[in-house]
Amino acid sequence: MSRTIIQNGTVVSLDPEIGQLDDADILIEDGEIVEIGRGLSASNADSIDAEDHIVVPGFVDSHIHLAQSQVRGIAGDWSLMGEYFDHMLGNITGLYQPEDMYLGGLFGAFEKLYTGTTTALDWSYPNTLEHGERAVDALQDAGLRAVYTYGPPGDDAAKWWYNSDVGLPEQKIRELHEEKIRDDDLLSLALGLRGPDFCVDETALADLELARDLGVLSTIHMGAALWPSSVYGDDYQGFGCLEDELGPDVNVAHGNHFAQEDIDHAVEQGVSFSSTPEVEMQMGHGIPVTGKVLEAGGRPAWGVDVCSNISGDMGAQMRIGMQLQRMFDNQAILDGDEEVSEVSITARETLEMATIEGAKALNMADEIGTLTPGKRADIVLIDANDFMTAPSHSPIQTVVFQSDPSHIETVLVDGEPVKRDGELLNPKVDEEFDRFVESGRRLLDEAGLDL
Repeated sequence: MSRTIIQNGTVVSLDPEIGQLDDADILIEDGEIVEIGRGLSASNADSIDAEDHIVVPGFVDSHIHLAQSQVRGIAGDWSLMGEYFDHMLGNITGLYQPEDMYLGGLFGAFEKLYTGTTTALDWSYPNTLEHGERAVDALQDAGLRAVYTYGPPGDDAAKWWYNSDVGLPEQKIRELHEEKIRDDDLLSLALGLRGPDFCVDETALADLELARDLGVLSTIHMGAALWPSSVYGDDYQGFGCLEDELGPDVNVAHGNHFAQEDIDHAVEQGVSFSSTPEVEMQMGHGIPVTGKVLEAGGRPAWGVDVCSNISGDMGAQMRIGMQLQRMFDNQAILDGDEEVSEVSITARETLEMATIEGAKALNMADEIGTLTPGKRADIVLIDANDFMTAPSHSPIQTVVFQSDPSHIETVLVDGEPVKRDGELLNPKVDEEFDRFVESGRRLLDEAGLDL
């Protein structure tokens, strides 16, 4: 039995029954949290000193395209329906070789771990089964807990994204699930559906049926822009053919243009929403769905989305998403000639959206999202004694407002340290770095982009 004890930390469990404990310990056995309290002891345990540290659940990124990490820094001035669709989905993604998928996914996962994200939904565009296999290899080699999402291939945007009548490659998906994912404790499968925004109704329904036959999550890009009327009609139709098929096994990425009644219906059916505020603000998706989901009685999960555009740091998303919604809520009060007397979303709520709600969205609420005995030990230690974080009067506010990735000192996934003393422990960070950089250079050279 492997044993680890985290000692003398400020434990922000996010579990309402446990709460926040100062000078507390967490005992871990075989990757599971078995006890949280003060003065715990454990023989033959690896000890991690958490004095002057805030201990929180690992962050959960509910929507990201990890394989874009080696083309970072190209999409910062792109819109969704202009350059991104043309350059990324219509060009670069089709140039990926299996090894590019591996290298992008590997270093995208390393960035997640370094910045405190212990679980991510990796929305992937595998051109072949081998591309998918190498993407999964990357997640396994990095040590990230992940939901590998098999989406449409990236080799032909016209075929897969514009009113498509081509279904997802069922045989390849089943083979990947059986041979590389099903028996891996850190990995699960999801299907990346296009939904009626991007494919005909028959295809949208068939893809959802395939996911349900496999017993896996469906995650769908929907409501992210006002699509060209020549292709999609004059009015956005909400969930369309999927309206009567919604359930807790469906996750919607973005959802900016859904009407409130659509969101009400979806939340009632248990649908989760992934809001990726920074990318959506830039690329023209529209106002993030956050406020509508809250109005419906739900809460969204945060995600990064396009790491060719922005940093993979989830701390930025929980701050931007919260402050943007506060701005809208404040302005509504000001427009009524009243003064703002209290803010809406709290620091605790946005942290919970980066942990608890992410876990729920990925159907992992029983495993991760809070520090609770019986759950897996995905844990982050944040330095609260740095000149930028001290004094920490409110640990949650320190995490949300004052800390950045440089303060994330130790990260555990399933009880195993993947970052310690501020450094990633995986030797592949150095071993594969040159190949990673060269992969990005080659892809952009072949794409012929004038940046």
